[in-house]
Amino acid sequence: MPKHSRNLADILRLPTLGDAAAYVDLRTAGSPVVVTALELQALIEAFARGLDRRGIKVGERIGIVAENRLEFVVAYLGALWAGVVAVPVNHRLPVATVAHIFADSQIALAFVDAPRRVLVPPQVAVVDFDGGGERGFEGFLDRGAREVFRPGPDDLAEILYTSGSTGRPKGVPLTHHGQFWALENYFEPLVVDDESRRTLIVAPLYHMNGLFFTTVALSNRITVYSLPRFDARRYLEAVARCRCTILSGIPTMFAMMVRERDLIASLELGFVREVSIGSAPLTDALLEQVGLLFPNAEIHNGFGTTEAGPAVFGPHPAGTATPPLSLGYPMSSIEWALVDGPSANEGVLALRTPALTRGYLNLPEVTAQKMRDGWYLTGDVMRRDEQGFFYFVGRADDMFVCGGENLYPGEIEKMLEHHPAVGQAIVVPATDDIKGQIPVAFIVPRPGERPEPEDVKRYALANGPAYAHPRLVVIRDQLPLSGTHKFDRAALTAEAESLARAAGRATGVAP
Repeated sequence: MPKHSRNLADILRLPTLGDAAAYVDLRTAGSPVVVTALELQALIEAFARGLDRRGIKVGERIGIVAENRLEFVVAYLGALWAGVVAVPVNHRLPVATVAHIFADSQIALAFVDAPRRVLVPPQVAVVDFDGGGERGFEGFLDRGAREVFRPGPDDLAEILYTSGSTGRPKGVPLTHHGQFWALENYFEPLVVDDESRRTLIVAPLYHMNGLFFTTVALSNRITVYSLPRFDARRYLEAVARCRCTILSGIPTMFAMMVRERDLIASLELGFVREVSIGSAPLTDALLEQVGLLFPNAEIHNGFGTTEAGPAVFGPHPAGTATPPLSLGYPMSSIEWALVDGPSANEGVLALRTPALTRGYLNLPEVTAQKMRDGWYLTGDVMRRDEQGFFYFVGRADDMFVCGGENLYPGEIEKMLEHHPAVGQAIVVPATDDIKGQIPVAFIVPRPGERPEPEDVKRYALANGPAYAHPRLVVIRDQLPLSGTHKFDRAALTAEAESLARAAGRATGVAP
């Protein structure tokens, strides 16, 4: 079979995995829903037949607006099986933004859970995961076998929308061919008699992180346990109860877990073997804390993009151990370059991969800005060491100028998190009449600690360049999160502007 004809939904590697538990939905406490690989495959085909019965054609788009659950996974994979394009929608966005996504991607039919029904534009037909009768999920399914759609090299599997922190979310069309290439990088030989590998997915399935790790697990006989949303205590309790050996998520999630010291003391977590952290910068302070939380786990610092794919870095070809904070060594099947930087070994990462999108949906001008002669400019500033390992420096669009010096918030945050009382640090710019912009630090203390703002400033002056020390420091018990569980830098930047004006640092109107 030609590689380009592989359907991204055809990942269960049947019949080998037939009776093995594939997916366990923990949405209802005390009543897990367990499906085997064969049962999941039957649901996928029944969903595809349901689309046929509703007249949804190859290439048309369906929207999925729901928290993580079995039906979400069935709808996603069932759409792909039928050659229909899946559009997972961030349900934390405002109604007007969700309406934009529906119109922009031309969604023909929506699948929702009951609380998210109100987000769907009134002109779009709906199937309710929680409803009964013909309009409910069971009524939609059409049980029976259904041949898989064999895609060509340009056939779309999905359209994922970026988080839209600087404006409306941008649609990223992704092909079966490209996403299957990314998945193949993680295929492992199947050990038929080993059902001990288990993972817990809480990253939202409207985001590449949650979707990709779900497909990686399902294709490698790793049983997926699923929670509808992230809650640090419920997550840790589920990991312990289900004995999950492989975990993934973003730094914010793990930073919130390590604060649950009373719960951690009561749990046995030594069976966790792998922890993958990605989608946002990782600091060595958090790396140390996660290592203490999961003492027998190998911790990986991951990197990927929606536009160019989740497979970019891996192990060194010579077997050299990956340094703790490194993202790894570039995979042989990708092309990379560091551009617009001070040297050949530092700059904005540009990528060309088999998973690369052809461009943003209905946004030719934005595509022209981000794509350069077939290369995708990630906006991530990277550094490459003498052994070829890559390290994240910061986001090019996060960089700001303070008194003529270029500052990357990520670098300041790493330094601040070395302070023994600092658990998390987020640095954002604020307008300043003298310096142009100044760094403002929002600090979440380590459990049991309460650092003074002046102490944090003194630490920064002693351990970093003077021009980079935060002029204002705010101590908080927690920080606002976006819909993808990352810190909401936009909200913190707006607050920093207000604080700078109140402190007399900025007398004019913020830009």
